[in-house]
Amino acid sequence: MTPTLENQLERDPGMPASSWRLRSDAWEFLRFAVKRIALEGNSGDALASDGEIRRSLRALETIELYWAGFGQRYVRQIGELLAQGDAAGALDRIGRVVHRLRRTTVPGSAEDSFDDAELAEQQDDQDPRPRFEVLLVDETTAGDRDALYAEAQRLRTSADAFIYDFVIVPSADDAIAALLTNPNILACIVRPGFSDRSRQALSRDLRDSIELAHQQQPGAAPASSRSALASVHRVMQLADTLAALRPEVDLYLVAGAHIEDLAGALTHRFRRVFRREDQLELHLSLLRRVSHLYDTPFFSAIQDHARRPVGVFHALPVGRGGSVVSSKWIRDLADFYGMNLLLAETSATSGGLDSLLAPTGAIKKAQDLAARAFGAHRTFLVTNGTSTANKIVHQALVEPDDVVLVDRNCHKSHHHALMLTGGRTAYLEAYPLNDFAFYGAVPLSRIKQLLLDYRAAGRLDEVHMITLTNCTFDGIVYDPERVMAECLAIKPDLVFLWDEAWFAFAAFHPVTRRRTAMAAAKRLEGRLRSAAHASAYEEQRARLFDPETGAPRDDAAWLSERLLPAPDARIRVYATQSTHKTLTALRQGSMIHVYDQDWALEAEYAFHEAFMTHTSTSPNYQILASLDLGRRQVELEGFELVQRQLDLATSLAQAVARHPLLRRTFRVLTAHDLVPADYRGSSRPMPLRDGLAEMWRAWDDDEFVVDPSRVTIEITRTGVDGDTFKHQYLMDQYGIQVNKTSRNTVLFMTNIGTSRSAIAYLIEVLVKLAQRFERDRVAHGLPPVASDAEEMPPLPDFSAFAPAYAHGSGLPDGDLRSAFTDGQRRQLIEYVTPEELRERVGRGEEPVSAGFVTPYPPGFPVLVPGQVITAEVLDFMAALDTREIHGFDPAKGYRVIR
Repeated sequence: MTPTLENQLERDPGMPASSWRLRSDAWEFLRFAVKRIALEGNSGDALASDGEIRRSLRALETIELYWAGFGQRYVRQIGELLAQGDAAGALDRIGRVVHRLRRTTVPGSAEDSFDDAELAEQQDDQDPRPRFEVLLVDETTAGDRDALYAEAQRLRTSADAFIYDFVIVPSADDAIAALLTNPNILACIVRPGFSDRSRQALSRDLRDSIELAHQQQPGAAPASSRSALASVHRVMQLADTLAALRPEVDLYLVAGAHIEDLAGALTHRFRRVFRREDQLELHLSLLRRVSHLYDTPFFSAIQDHARRPVGVFHALPVGRGGSVVSSKWIRDLADFYGMNLLLAETSATSGGLDSLLAPTGAIKKAQDLAARAFGAHRTFLVTNGTSTANKIVHQALVEPDDVVLVDRNCHKSHHHALMLTGGRTAYLEAYPLNDFAFYGAVPLSRIKQLLLDYRAAGRLDEVHMITLTNCTFDGIVYDPERVMAECLAIKPDLVFLWDEAWFAFAAFHPVTRRRTAMAAAKRLEGRLRSAAHASAYEEQRARLFDPETGAPRDDAAWLSERLLPAPDARIRVYATQSTHKTLTALRQGSMIHVYDQDWALEAEYAFHEAFMTHTSTSPNYQILASLDLGRRQVELEGFELVQRQLDLATSLAQAVARHPLLRRTFRVLTAHDLVPADYRGSSRPMPLRDGLAEMWRAWDDDEFVVDPSRVTIEITRTGVDGDTFKHQYLMDQYGIQVNKTSRNTVLFMTNIGTSRSAIAYLIEVLVKLAQRFERDRVAHGLPPVASDAEEMPPLPDFSAFAPAYAHGSGLPDGDLRSAFTDGQRRQLIEYVTPEELRERVGRGEEPVSAGFVTPYPPGFPVLVPGQVITAEVLDFMAALDTREIHGFDPAKGYRVIR
């Protein structure tokens, strides 16, 4: 191998989702390997003697093109030093990179032979200011790059709140690769002189991902023809691709001739257009934009309030710590939480911190920034959790007797909201996963069929909203764009509520983002405006409607096609998110995102009334501040955190699947287990394990996909149930917390706070437990537990509403509110034991539930008010061994309407 390192890569540099780890591990390995060589005094040609060193350098030479700082030239110099036998010199340079990656620094020594750019970089390595990276897309020479770095250093002042470094790439392909691999990039400068194709030795996965990114824009030119596009079109296409990939990255255009004409054509794609000589204005724009992302108006207002001397003469004794610091008995409150918590306590009526119920200042600005971050038209902060958020949206949008189609297995707050609003509930059945005692998601064919049934019955005008959970607790993810498009083709004014309680993080990754409600609404809105969609719609309409009568053809035709909505269909989409579940926020911190074209006419007044109905007049300001900070975090580093989360979950799944002992005891459930073949096209059980491109294809094409941040492990072969495994083994013995179990599964969720050490500890614990279970079986002479040893009864479908609460038209909607109200009247209810209920059902009677019965786990309501109790429900309840069942009294039995 030559010191120029021009050979092709000998190993795949890894999927883009793993680039952060590949880069870190490669540098750490080089440091270890070269240090060993230097200590042993064997400083011959280290490249020739250690193939792994050579492969690491080759991989790093490609990777470092896409990161600011040391760069490809630095990697080549290390290779040259090793080729010359100077292991000590190479180790010194490698150590500088490792220390930076660890966020520590090593000052340079006098004898270091760095060029001016490298010296400047070493000098600002200890700068404490937050640092970000700026992507520059242009063909440049080494001299141009050095001049650019020097100019950036010259423009930097001590007054700047942030500092930035450049990542310079020559082609459109490399620009996409940089955004896929480097989460530190927060701005991009495009110069028209870039080429199309990368000359780097990229992995097949990365090349496939680049092609998928090119193809995501409607009307994108094939790769072979992109170079023939006019310069302006090439710039516009790259800008659209980069914006779709990382919408948080600001785009700037630097051009020469005809800048005025370009500005008019490209304004909506670029924040600003500059001439090359406008370096200072560009520099200030870059810093200004990041300051907007960094801004946390409410958190700043809280800090300002805490520092201000005030006299408290309102109804908060705890405010300013008044009732705490003077107490002889509760001083430990201040000792534990700190005085800032108390100094920040105040009331909206005291002024200065805005009102959550009628925000005009800091809270309003914080909500506007959150809307920008999540791609919504408007966002509302909620301090009572997503349970309250769901009730707000239902009350705002649903009137009495409106029919609402709702996943029966959604969170209980939706059922309670429907009871409160008086909407008629038509339950949708998700496909069951009987082997694991939980449900999947609702197939689109079932939703379409129910809408068509209402149309056939002449009641489609009564159907107002659909509520679905995306993603489910167990990680089943819908394709919201497809669901909304096909439903709108049947009823063009339908409203959608997507419960994204467990999916807030998805808005900050290029692949997962497209399956969020807000991103799907934006894409669908763009599709409906296009001429291509209008033409395709007219062609389909000719097939689906009788040309003579104008009546729709039979249901089979509507069910067999992927339906296209009319161009004038209305986009009315709401999403509720438990920010605290998957992003940084205090408990109960949630958000409501709105993408509603008819907001002003149809929803605004009712929404604000509902918001005031369910929101406390004394909201917790600490929760609001944490939501403000959580938004800042994901705009500045969300991609990095989510990318790491997905990668660590994949590592956990791979470790369990590959470890000889673990795979004898545990089994990781994959898409093949959780999504029936009819609802997926991908043949890969865990697409992300095969690379980002494979995941991208599945998330583009499949009806349902599995959130890779969740790892569901089947534990039947341990011989214990999920609840026992959770409490007696994981929590009590090893302090490992998990949210959800079923009879024979445990769900392990990674999040943006998960570390590599935590994954390593969990794997270590699982190995110890597997050893223990195997040892116990051998000691007691027991045979291995078969994976299908315990059969659960089938998950029960929703039976029906009793005739007193059903509509009577043969359709499934019922009146939850009347049933719930009857269930509260003592004279109308009785308690019946499970045994007696079983006898009644056996005699052909149809007992009616007086309330909600919700076992945890699995967490869905097995019975709702007004539902007929069946033998299937009783069989399922009898087989459950969960500790907690809401709405069921073990001593008295079930509440039944007489």
